[in-house]
Amino acid sequence: MSVRQSLLAILAQGACYGYQLRSELERRSGSDWSVNVGQIYNTLDRLERDGLVVKGAVDAQGHVYYAATEAGVASVSGWLLRPLPTASGSRDEVATKIALAATLPGVDAEAATRAERDAAADRLAQARAAATEEHDLARSIAHEARVAGAEAQVRWLDRVLERLAETPEASRVQPISQSRPRRGRPARIA
Repeated sequence: MSVRQSLLAILAQGACYGYQLRSELERRSGSDWSVNVGQIYNTLDRLERDGLVVKGAVDAQGHVYYAATEAGVASVSGWLLRPLPTASGSRDEVATKIALAATLPGVDAEAATRAERDAAADRLAQARAAATEEHDLARSIAHEARVAGAEAQVRWLDRVLERLAETPEASRVQPISQSRPRRGRPARIA
């Protein structure tokens, strides 16, 4: 989640102070985690530096209010309408673990995959239970996303188990490569 753009989206609706932004972010995102208030203020400082927010009035309790500038409103409008990029090349630790297990000799890759599948099924059951509870729209959206993600992971792990059962261990185990990668930096040519 982009804390920067999320805070800016809230500020585009009206002026807020730091702790108020933190509360609004939690309420509006349906999130089960909270952002550290220090991160809120650091982000506000950067938004101000970049001309996307301005510091405003200070109330009787000492709360400093921030408001989005025209540039900030334009920035957040673009962000809300643009699809987020998918994280290409990001590491999926479960996929990496299972791929390694499948290629290592003497490792029961099916047992490792079943353990991950059982854990994913437990997460799915918990997500489904939480999704059936009464929630506001933001929290319902977040819970439905967790259910969909857990369902997808269970389906994927079921497919991995099928592939492992279809592929004999002898054809998937890989010995250590004998090619020797070069170390260090290339030699300097003077």
